[in-house]
Amino acid sequence: MPDRPRPLLPLWAASLVAVAAGLIFTLAFPALAWWPVVFVAVPLALLSLIGRRAWSAALVGFLFGAALFFVNLSFTARFLGPIPWIALSVLQAVLTAAAAVPLALAYRWMPRLAPGAWGRLVALPALVAGLWVAREELLGTFPYGGFPWARVAVTQASSPLADVTSWVGMSGLSFLIVFVCAALIEYVRRGAFTDIRTALSYALPAILLFSLPQFPTTDAGTIRVGAVQGNGPAGYFDEREAYDVFRAQLAATEPIEDEDVDVLLWPEGGVDADPTNNESVARTLDALSERIDAPLLIGAVTARDEKYFNSSMLWEAGADNPVSTYDKRHPVPFGEYVPNRDFFMLLAPDLIGLIQREFTPGTTAPFVDVDGVGVGLAICFDVIYDDVIREGAHAGAEVFMFQTNNADFRGTDENLQQLAFARIRAIETGRAVVNLSTVGTSQVIAPDGSTMDALAADTPGAMVTDVPLRTGLTPAVLAGEAIQSFLGWGSAGVLAVVGALLWHRTRTPKTPVSRPGRRETGVDSVE
Repeated sequence: MPDRPRPLLPLWAASLVAVAAGLIFTLAFPALAWWPVVFVAVPLALLSLIGRRAWSAALVGFLFGAALFFVNLSFTARFLGPIPWIALSVLQAVLTAAAAVPLALAYRWMPRLAPGAWGRLVALPALVAGLWVAREELLGTFPYGGFPWARVAVTQASSPLADVTSWVGMSGLSFLIVFVCAALIEYVRRGAFTDIRTALSYALPAILLFSLPQFPTTDAGTIRVGAVQGNGPAGYFDEREAYDVFRAQLAATEPIEDEDVDVLLWPEGGVDADPTNNESVARTLDALSERIDAPLLIGAVTARDEKYFNSSMLWEAGADNPVSTYDKRHPVPFGEYVPNRDFFMLLAPDLIGLIQREFTPGTTAPFVDVDGVGVGLAICFDVIYDDVIREGAHAGAEVFMFQTNNADFRGTDENLQQLAFARIRAIETGRAVVNLSTVGTSQVIAPDGSTMDALAADTPGAMVTDVPLRTGLTPAVLAGEAIQSFLGWGSAGVLAVVGALLWHRTRTPKTPVSRPGRRETGVDSVE
């Protein structure tokens, strides 16, 4: 194996392949949700990096990221115009470019350290897959908490592979998919079609992906949930009067007020006033809870100690309300608050000036107790962050209720992409999910990921559903954080070790070899 292998593709061809990979990858996300195309997109993205040096790898990685994110995040331009869309897409593409360099280094270094079948068909694909997960973790944590949106695993929300998330979480599923793709590339490159042992090294993970059943959780009865989608003017730029969203929710609730429910669920921002500081709204909520003889789980912006929070509140007639409160753990930067406001005001004063309130991240557990039933919570984009879901499950959630407001993205695929996260969270945790939006699409999702009930987008309506409860934690919940750290940080550490070993090898002088019948000269002979 030469020390400096030539790239598999010339730069011009690799650039085109990277763009094609990014565009094909977008087809795996809703609304199309063609999940099998990841087994085309991922290999193309990897092929474009094989043999590349750092700068060309960064260029190819940027082109892949730009093709992916400019399409995948186009919903961000729906109301605010092109600047936020371009800024977020370019940022994600730049981070993707930076993370492409370690992938290229893995393809340059690992074959030199371990050129045999095991190294090429097992160690190299494992390292590449781990570094891909590390890239997902980078995008999901940096900067300002990150935006873990376009993960490989979420494309499988409606595929047979989704069951694997209950064992290894979303990061584990991403790892296995990329491993299979990377191993297939090496299998073909080596031409190892007749070697049974090398074939098994590729076949076994593929079989695992498609045959592993969902980890079972334990049936714990049902909870009867009334979920109301008011379809009110909840968008940032919607024309409305005070309490219009509240009135829309009340109107959409009226048809089910005579139903026997255990809890009434309203979406994020379903109350467009702070009931903790507005006696009239509080009295209306008390009266509603009394009429239906059940607690309410509502969403509103609340103010405490001169700070604003995006809150989910359990409200019950006759109680000291709110009974309990969860504040959104991950407010959206440049949507719900502005980090480094003075700096960004210099760049885009008109846009930054639109965001007046600064939401504070919550610190309480994403969990409420509804008459003895543990309910895990997530508010809007909270659902894309693993820590919120795991913490709710560890707190004792038997069901999840996700409250969201997609009104700023009407007419786009954003609500369906977010719904895919809700679906895969149901499978990952073995819990049913009630995913409720102000404007849709709202669904009740069974623990196996199937749809139990639904409300179409842009229509007011209500669902009354007997939602299954589950107990018992899946391996993904128990070990998901450790799996993430092991795959992400572990792969980065392995790459560093490989690089150090190769550096040590090149720095160590070769010892001349004496041969019988020849005088040692101290210099290698050339034959």
